Amino acid sequence: MELHRQQQIQRPTNLQVALEPPSLRAPPVRSALVSSTIQERQHCAGFVGDSLNRNMFVSLVCALKKASADVKKWRPAGADRGFTFLQYNLTVAYHRTNLLARYGRWLANNNGGALESLGYKQGFRVDVDFPDGTWAKAPRFHDILIFNTGHWWWAPSKFDPVKSPMLFFEKGLPVIPPIQPNYGLDMVLKHMITFVEREMRPGAVIIFRTQSPRHFEGGDWDQGGSCQRLEPLSPELVNQFFSLNKNGINVEARLVNQHLYAALKGSSFHILDITHISEFRADAHPSTAGGKKHDDCMHWCLPGITDTWNDILMAHLHSI
Repeated sequence: MELHRQQQIQRPTNLQVALEPPSLRAPPVRSALVSSTIQERQHCAGFVGDSLNRNMFVSLVCALKKASADVKKWRPAGADRGFTFLQYNLTVAYHRTNLLARYGRWLANNNGGALESLGYKQGFRVDVDFPDGTWAKAPRFHDILIFNTGHWWWAPSKFDPVKSPMLFFEKGLPVIPPIQPNYGLDMVLKHMITFVEREMRPGAVIIFRTQSPRHFEGGDWDQGGSCQRLEPLSPELVNQFFSLNKNGINVEARLVNQHLYAALKGSSFHILDITHISEFRADAHPSTAGGKKHDDCMHWCLPGITDTWNDILMAHLHSI
């Protein structure tokens, strides 16, 4: 795992992350993590993304509850869920968004149009230059923001390329000729990075987490795929699972990361690269214990690897 800095960001002097207060000092970081503020302003951290960022958010909240049980539920700035730890005046929130950009059902207009003329009857409209309303206000509220996206972009079960394709719009108009999701992802990342950098609070820390790997074997989630391993993968098996050259079931993680690194180059974002360290943990998913009709080989058990993501994230925040 590496946390790269695209650009050094100076934190304001009235914010401070205290990872190991004397009364709670104990390794690892997750068992001792607390945050405090100096002077009058609250310290707020927001996770923005799909259910894998929720997985990371829940891990952090569990760690914080070990440090302080004085907690109040709160959903700030359009958040799906959030908690304020009163003892430390710290708010942590999760903003659910699948694509970062605003999207919704699209149906052909009886009066015709550019897409209709090409034979499109329905699909999902994705406005590449409009953030999803669930997090549009988050950059002006939070002092720390952790973003992710990717799992929904290569999901034919969600966006069937024939029956319900992703149709991209920019400045209110359809992108013609229509483009594939990988190009749409590039457009969304470009616009969302610009939006966050323009709207963020002065001195805020903005972070993009790389793709969390999946570990399906024998098929994808809707094709009978499973994850029954009881031990981490060897380096050789990791390469078999995730090599782009092999184009296997789980290639999504490294593929998405190529787009993320290209889009974030030269930006103010820090990159939290959790992909490779997580690729080994084929044994760490809920599998049949996830309460679903299929094996859950995408989300992570708690305690688990997401605790490690937060350990290194918090250590990094403490260092800047």
